[in-house]
Amino acid sequence: MTDEFAWLDATAQADLVRTKQVKPDELVDAALARIDELNPHLNAVVTPIDPLPPEDGPFTGVPFVVKDLAIEIKGTRFTEGSRFLRNNVSTHDQELAVRYRKAGLVTLGKTNTCEFGLMPATEPVLFGPTHNPWARGRSTSGSSGGSAAAVASGMVPMAHGNDMGGSIRYPAAWCGLFGLKPTRARVPLGPEYGEFPGGLAMEHALTRSVRDSAALLDAVAGPELGDPYCAPPQQRPYVDEVRTDPGRLRIAVTTTPRGGQTVHPDYAAAAQDAISLLTELGHDVEVTRPDVFDKRYDEAFGTAYVAGFPWILGYWIRKMGREPEPDEIEPRTRGFWERGRNVPTVAYLLALEEVQRITRKLAAFFQRYDVWMTPTLGGPPVPLGVMPGTEDDPMRGDEHMATFLMFDGELANLTGNPAMSVPLFTDSDGLPIGMSFLAAFGDEATLFRIAGQLEQASPWTDRRPSATLT
Repeated sequence: MTDEFAWLDATAQADLVRTKQVKPDELVDAALARIDELNPHLNAVVTPIDPLPPEDGPFTGVPFVVKDLAIEIKGTRFTEGSRFLRNNVSTHDQELAVRYRKAGLVTLGKTNTCEFGLMPATEPVLFGPTHNPWARGRSTSGSSGGSAAAVASGMVPMAHGNDMGGSIRYPAAWCGLFGLKPTRARVPLGPEYGEFPGGLAMEHALTRSVRDSAALLDAVAGPELGDPYCAPPQQRPYVDEVRTDPGRLRIAVTTTPRGGQTVHPDYAAAAQDAISLLTELGHDVEVTRPDVFDKRYDEAFGTAYVAGFPWILGYWIRKMGREPEPDEIEPRTRGFWERGRNVPTVAYLLALEEVQRITRKLAAFFQRYDVWMTPTLGGPPVPLGVMPGTEDDPMRGDEHMATFLMFDGELANLTGNPAMSVPLFTDSDGLPIGMSFLAAFGDEATLFRIAGQLEQASPWTDRRPSATLT
């Protein structure tokens, strides 16, 4: 691609507008041209949005896309990847969409996601699969896979995502991007949602650079009137943290899955390279893991998630005024709906109490360590087509998940702690490998500091997918 804007991050594009070297329309027109060129190959953007004139803000004129899940924009089709909602149009703006607009971003479209965000894949029946720009026959993971493909391919410099169990971090890892899941309630979910569901889901973005993620969080963070709870206040702008030396951190590292799965050799080697890099940077590294994982953890995790899924479909049944027809939801969604609505209320409440016990134990862990690092995923992108369920085998994707979901990424969602995936390495095929970092509740500052340091020590922004146009 010869477009001079394609590989600039959002901060650099905003600077061009601020210094009057380009007009916002030039950035937007160039991004629309890239979407027209690349989207037929990748299927990342599923609903175009007519751009509005930008407001003045830190990202004035910067092109942007939002995931077609949870965030609503008035007058825009809103499907959450489901045939049940294929004709649904939003009647209001989410507060986050308003804040994006006030930040100066120009939203050009909504991106593909799996049905209701229920899988670490992006292959809904409604829109078809999103292709990984690094290897078009492989998955982007999910559920923010459309946003990940849009950023990784150069369509836009950053994109909205949300994360209920790894859905920002997993696509970031397989698409070579920086992906931060903020602290619970750092970014508002209103006016439509209060918890989403049970506090598991958080909103933010997939970006090419650490500074973009920090500056965007600065622009949109903070409680909305009437939020059920709020995150601890930040001490100063996160973009300043990116430029701050993290000092000598105490870093706990886990390189082997507790479930006994086999980590792909390239990913195991990357974990050791990460340990070496952190040691060279002066950090104290210890191989250990939080003492929270046991049978009670697995039971609580399973109950909290399975009980949360029917909340999603129940929400839409109430909103649409009817239940979906058999051909309007996918087999896996139906399977979760049937399993989840049979969870007794007492079991769900006991699971939430157990999650609170886990949260306290993790808080004690972060009295001893500043960060916990693992590989984000344990293996490379799986082929497209193996993850979606079928009528005969609705949960067919579970066996393939075991080849890459190994390092308990959902812990950050259960406890609300901030976590990020950093695209430090590549495998023997040249595909990205992400490393995960989890910090104490409310401590995005430490994550941004070490991410900024790692970005300087092992840069990734010059890596570009060779398969984008092939």
